[in-house]
Amino acid sequence: MWCADGGDGEVLLMLHPGGTDARALGPLRAELIEDYRIVTPEQRGHGHTPDRDGEWHFADMAADTAALLDGMEVGRAHVFGWSAGAIVGLHLALSRPELVASLVFGGAPFHVEGWRAGVLDGEPPAFMADAYAEVSPDGAAHWPTVTAKSNRMHENEPRLSEDDLGTLAMPVLVVLGDDDEVRFDHAIRMYETLPDGELAIVPRATHGLIVEKADLLARLIRDFHARGDDNGVAPIRRRP
Repeated sequence: MWCADGGDGEVLLMLHPGGTDARALGPLRAELIEDYRIVTPEQRGHGHTPDRDGEWHFADMAADTAALLDGMEVGRAHVFGWSAGAIVGLHLALSRPELVASLVFGGAPFHVEGWRAGVLDGEPPAFMADAYAEVSPDGAAHWPTVTAKSNRMHENEPRLSEDDLGTLAMPVLVVLGDDDEVRFDHAIRMYETLPDGELAIVPRATHGLIVEKADLLARLIRDFHARGDDNGVAPIRRRP
């Protein structure tokens, strides 16, 4: 499993969207690299990491990621994931909570029903195939296999429940753009179910928030990690 590792400070594990690679996180990584040691792995069949036989599952990608952290002797990390990367991060938090200090869950649902109608339809844009061909050890000819595996996974996953979310003890920030691919009611349901959840809906932003407003997203992430015990001047949900 290929990854980049750079910077100093607390470890921030950044998990890329589906169909892309660590380069998609470049603008956000540049905003945060002065504050963290940033680890950016690439999942099976993405970027520099070769594909494996068999179907894809988010739980398997989370297990790959946990094995990487174990091998790097990273005891505990803040986790940021966007789109499919957020779902991998959520599975990691559920299966190996001791590895996850906090989770920023961006642009994704916890259950497949949370996507807006039609956003998973159609073929990926050509620039994604071109980017894949630039770095994949499997070569450009493997791209149709990758997209087919991804489509089959997204038809059925994720299928996590509110009971699953209720077991998460770490802080979780749910983020999406106001013109994103996830239904607002689904994101709010997740926020209200989490034992220690926060919610941010970024104005004038789409599913491309990680590049559209990387500076604002970086500030949200830093503030989330530095929040301390401040619940504001008039808390209702977080009233002691």
